[in-house]
Amino acid sequence: MAIAISQEAFDAMVQENMEDLGMDADEALADAVEALTLQGADLSGIIKRVPGEAAAAEVSPVVRVLDELKASHSACGGSGQDLNGLVSLIDELCGLCCSGEGSENAAIVVRNGGVEALVALCGSAGVAQDRLLASALKALSSVLRDVGSTEKFRQSEGPKIVMDILKGGSESSDLLDAGFSVVAAGSAGNEVVKESFMDLKVDELILHVMREKSKTNVQSLYDAIRVLLTPDDNRVVASQVYGYSRRFAEIGIGEVLVSALREQVAPSSLPSACAALKSIAVNDEICRSISEIGGIDVLLQCIDEAGEQKNKIIAKSCCSLLSKLAASDANKSAIIQRGGFDRFLKLASRFSEDPSIVQEVMSMVTVLTLRSPENAERAMGVGYGTLAIQAMQRFPSSGQTQKQACLMIRNLVVRNPKNRIILLNDGAEKLIRKAKVMHGSCKDAASSALRDLGLDNYNA
Repeated sequence: MAIAISQEAFDAMVQENMEDLGMDADEALADAVEALTLQGADLSGIIKRVPGEAAAAEVSPVVRVLDELKASHSACGGSGQDLNGLVSLIDELCGLCCSGEGSENAAIVVRNGGVEALVALCGSAGVAQDRLLASALKALSSVLRDVGSTEKFRQSEGPKIVMDILKGGSESSDLLDAGFSVVAAGSAGNEVVKESFMDLKVDELILHVMREKSKTNVQSLYDAIRVLLTPDDNRVVASQVYGYSRRFAEIGIGEVLVSALREQVAPSSLPSACAALKSIAVNDEICRSISEIGGIDVLLQCIDEAGEQKNKIIAKSCCSLLSKLAASDANKSAIIQRGGFDRFLKLASRFSEDPSIVQEVMSMVTVLTLRSPENAERAMGVGYGTLAIQAMQRFPSSGQTQKQACLMIRNLVVRNPKNRIILLNDGAEKLIRKAKVMHGSCKDAASSALRDLGLDNYNA
């Protein structure tokens, strides 16, 4: 765990290097940074400066803007001119945190009370001040990047303040987008913040917004769903997100997401909507319910359109979600009955030079053929054995492609002796052994594929 250090302690160490050890300014600064780094100190947000320098304020413009913002907020009397100046400062701060040095600037903001200041500003602003609130929320989401910052957000009652703003019923899509961006950023990697939002019934709010403002494109809303339902806090042994996913499904958010995919989602938001629905599909019952409301039909149509339009991002997102839904045996049959095997092969053909799409297709087929000799026989019949061989020949340096091909080959042959003969005659053994030697990540998958091909020396 990194050792916490204050700006004052850092400045004092640089000063001691100069006064006690006779170092010049640059040497003293470099020595302090090196020594503290070796000791495991957390220097994020520390301004690397020489104490007393006249230009110190210019070294970190983010500190200047933050100080001006705090002063302006305190002095703001609510006039239009005051409001415009405040918004301008917030936008400048946000720009600094989203620039090429955004990560370091965001850390400086967090270390110097920026999270608390922005949360307080959001809490004191009137609900009608959409422009101010949207800017402040956008800036807040730009600085919430780690557990330290999200904990300050939580301790400042950030979740409640943000929820109150979102419940205000604003018609501003900018405000909604900025607000749900904070929900996503504040919940990322922090199980306690997730719990805070769920206690405040963020799921019901999301459902309300999606139903009442269905024509409004709020991409961050989908991001918020995905983050809330992702177990990404390594500090906890057992995450509660599985239960949250079931809550989202029970109140009907899955149905609204399918409807959005069918009719309303802009192409730029479709991948986020797919990721949101994927995070809800956590068990067989939910996967089947998504299929029953037309989810599989919608995704197959989106995959066809993505192939025609050569939209790689949408194709990958839809394939990934469909693979998750295919974990249900009932859905496997539905996908195949709707011509899934032919459609996926057509997609792979259209993106034949893109290993990432070929991987997604092979991943889907791997799921569809799991514990199903009948599906494996159908897959071989339409050409997936050939696809595996071609993928391994075409992308020898892609470890993930080689691994996925091995996994698919295993499912194609494990209960189908005829398929073993076909693939061995096509040169599968040589390709699999080569992948096993070249890529450590392929070792287990390659050994399993060789074993199920009926080869005795599969561990060699």
